[in-house]
Amino acid sequence: MAQPRLTSYERLDGTEVRAVIAYLGERIDGYLPRHPGLRAATDELGTVVDGLQDRRRRAPVQRAALKWTSRVLILVVLGVSVVAVVTAVRDAVATAASRAAFEWLPVIESLINDLVFAGIAIWFLLSLADRVVRNDLIRRLHRLRSLAHIIDMHQMSKDPASLLPDTEPAAPLGPEVVSPRTMSVRDYALYLDYCSELLSLTSKAAALCAEESTDALVLDTVSEIENLTTGMSRKIWQKISLLRDTPHT
Repeated sequence: MAQPRLTSYERLDGTEVRAVIAYLGERIDGYLPRHPGLRAATDELGTVVDGLQDRRRRAPVQRAALKWTSRVLILVVLGVSVVAVVTAVRDAVATAASRAAFEWLPVIESLINDLVFAGIAIWFLLSLADRVVRNDLIRRLHRLRSLAHIIDMHQMSKDPASLLPDTEPAAPLGPEVVSPRTMSVRDYALYLDYCSELLSLTSKAAALCAEESTDALVLDTVSEIENLTTGMSRKIWQKISLLRDTPHT
């Protein structure tokens, strides 16, 4: 169970984030082997980071292909627009002698509409690569947000109240009583601490998306996930603080 060494200090490295996730999984296997749900959440986070790493390797080729495609389509739009404008102007000039002044208004309006629609199409194609990247990153960030809530659900099911001194459970209200899962103080503390670390690593995985794009929507979503995981970790450490004065068993 070798602790990974961090070597990059200029930007967040996905390979090192993945190594820390693997290290956390080894610690869970070593100290909490009877909790497969937490281990499964760790594996799922590792899968998401692997996907981000694979996307980062494919990103230059994908972006280049999208840029060339958009440029070809821009040339097509420009060609069609020029042909349409030239044809309209030629026909208008050919019939200029028989046209009254007010009859030029529809021609001018048609030319303006053609130019506006061509401009919209060109702007759409110019931003095609950025929008494809943004949509892909937003989809991955949504997966990380869902995973953070799943991790939080894991820790919410762990109630250390039965381990606190001078705490007695209330009398059952009916014959159907769910048996609580017995965990020692040590297991509770480790479980909650690992959940907090998983949430922190989820935040790091989201930050990897910010390394790939400076799009405002992507950065806002990354910041939202960071705030979300920080708030969840704060609740976890409130539980851990209740266990500090509890005798270890």
